[in-house]
Amino acid sequence: MTINIRRSALAVIAVGALVGCPLFSGLALAGAPPSVNKHVSEAVEHAKEAAAHGKQGHADALVKHAEGALKHAEAAGMKNPHLDEGIKHLKEAIEHGKAGHADVATQHAESAVTHLAEVK
Repeated sequence: MTINIRRSALAVIAVGALVGCPLFSGLALAGAPPSVNKHVSEAVEHAKEAAAHGKQGHADALVKHAEGALKHAEAAGMKNPHLDEGIKHLKEAIEHGKAGHADVATQHAESAVTHLAEVK
């Protein structure tokens, strides 16, 4: 009789561990999906590159990196006011960069970096 109770308790514990461990480990990772964080960090890196090229007066390279940053920022697919502002500044940087206004485009790229870096 005691053996049956112990076996039953062991079975309940084993099933609980098999079900509970994956459940609780998933909760620890329940923040933003890794792909979102990856897209945001890629957007920040491209925006930094855009600003660096803009400071050198290279409007065409600024546009290329700002477009890459915009693509990643939009792919993040999350609701965040800093992300929205970053996207707005990236679009402005692209528009001014295409017009050859490297100085204004650089300011927008730097603002985009500031906002995107705040995305949590």
